[in-house]
Amino acid sequence: MITFLKILFSIVFVWMCYQVIYTCLHHNLFKEWDYLGGIAWMQATLWDFYANILVIYVWVCYKEKNWAFKVLWLVLLFCLGSIASCGYVLIQLFRLKPGEGLKQFFAQQNG
Repeated sequence: MITFLKILFSIVFVWMCYQVIYTCLHHNLFKEWDYLGGIAWMQATLWDFYANILVIYVWVCYKEKNWAFKVLWLVLLFCLGSIASCGYVLIQLFRLKPGEGLKQFFAQQNG
């Protein structure tokens, strides 16, 4: 299961990096914001995004003991979204020792 999750989140991480870079190169968010900000579904999507980031951040606060890391991950999650959340999950997965599973992944705090 851990190997599958490493592969899955690596694929999502690379895909989201590609999507963000491609979109940044072809569309200027600042030029399009007036139009996009007026779309109700865009507003709902942003509220949904930040609600999900809050859920993930609560887990990060549990996992991380160091306040500097908590603040760093807050900034990364709010600025990078799924790229940061996939990155955080991958870091946690690769920190697992052989034989450790999902219980340690979710519940073990970082030292």
